Formats: sequence, C-alpha cells, structure tokens
Amino acid sequence: MTRLITITSGKGGVGKTTTAVNLAAALNSFGKEVILVDANLATPNVGLHLGAPIVPISLNHVLLGKAKITDAIYEHESGTKIIPSSLSISELRKINHDRLKEVGKRLKKMADVVIYDSAAGLGEEAIAAIEAADELIIVTNPEIPAVTDALKTYKLIEQLGKPVSGIIVTRVTGSKTEMPISNISEMLELPILGVIPEDKRIKSSLVNKDAVVHTHPKCRSARNYKKIAAKLIGNNNYHEKISFFDFLLRRY
Repeated sequence: MTRLITITSGKGGVGKTTTAVNLAAALNSFGKEVILVDANLATPNVGLHLGAPIVPISLNHVLLGKAKITDAIYEHESGTKIIPSSLSISELRKINHDRLKEVGKRLKKMADVVIYDSAAGLGEEAIAAIEAADELIIVTNPEIPAVTDALKTYKLIEQLGKPVSGIIVTRVTGSKTEMPISNISEMLELPILGVIPEDKRIKSSLVNKDAVVHTHPKCRSARNYKKIAAKLIGNNNYHEKISFFDFLLRRY
C-alpha cells in the first residue's frame, strides 16, 4: 500500500530537509519506488540539496494548473525521484496550498512511498502538507526550544486527526547540555525512530549535492538513516554488513 509521509518540524534549521532527502534515498536503496516532493514552497531546499535548484517545470507550476505532475518529476543520478519547488517568489500568493492533497493522491499511484518535505512551523503551507499526509514524522534537535516547538507541532497534528510515526532527533553531539533522548520521548509522548549525530560528512554531502547515505554510506549518520528507513518499511531486523576492517576503524 502506497504511503504519503510528511516530514515536518516545529522550527527551521533542525535538519528536516536533510532527513527527507536521506530517508528518500535510503528507501530507494531498499528497492522502493520513492518520490520526494519539496512541499516547502516559500523556502524550498530539496532542489538545492540535490543539484536541481532551477528546473523548467516545478511543483509551483503544477499547483498553479500550468503543468502536469508527471512533467515535474526529475530523477537524481542516484535514482531518487524528486519534485522541486521554484525559488521564485513572484507567484507564491496565487498558489492554493490545499492542492497538495490532490497532488499527493496522484503521486501515490506512481510510487511505493511519497515523501513531502514540509515547511517548518505551523503556517498555511505546513498545515497543507500535514493534511495531505497518511502519516507524519517530526524532526527536532535535543534543545528545549526545538523540542517545545515539536510539541506544538504534534498537538496541531493531533487536532487534525493525523497519526505520527515518531520522532527523529538530529544534530546530536552527546553534550551534557543537550536534552537526553529519553526526556524528549517522554515530553512528546512519541517513540524515537532514530538519532542522527552531528556529522561534518552531512555538510560534505550537501556540497556534493547528494544524500549522505550515498556520499558516505559507512558513516554513522548514513547508517542511522538507513536503519530508520528499514523500520518504516517493516524491516526491523535490518543490520548493515560491515567488514572486519571497518569494524576495527569504528572501534578504535
């Protein structure tokens, strides 16, 4: 059964788009047909992350009724399919965000998993992406402001009657000043799907215009994204095979 998963967050800068890109890439590596949609129309980043900041036909054209959804799908060299949004702000006010639900229904006929990278916060764009979803994942950082905003987002999602699969905590350093992961789960009353460490290789993947699961597949952040993706498709026994040499490098 095709699922539309919206990746959302209470505030910007927590790693929401990075998470959406890497989950899409990881699911694709497991053989799933995935379409990643940049549903953050005001400040789109998926195209920037994957080397397609400007495209002939974007999600904006589709929502404005100027193009078909099939014409807005692009395939990254890795095989991940994306629908970027336009960097232009000239027609933003004319866009009907409610059409994200209609677009989602069409895309679910073309893929195993559709991922919406939502706008951050609780504005009209974010709500439209939430309402279009079958399920949601909330991304946050181990900081009180980020977790508080995540809680607000969860309460809004509850009011809209949508299920939340869980939380992904990103940019974790292990510092004593961070909120413990157990406290985050307790405060939000949601399961933790995975923890992504602060990793300079994620920044490197952005420079390379690809997901870290492709550019640095053996690093911890990439492996953790793959584990989360495995959970999402019910593969709870997934364990990445590593060589003895890699084991020694990680241990020492």
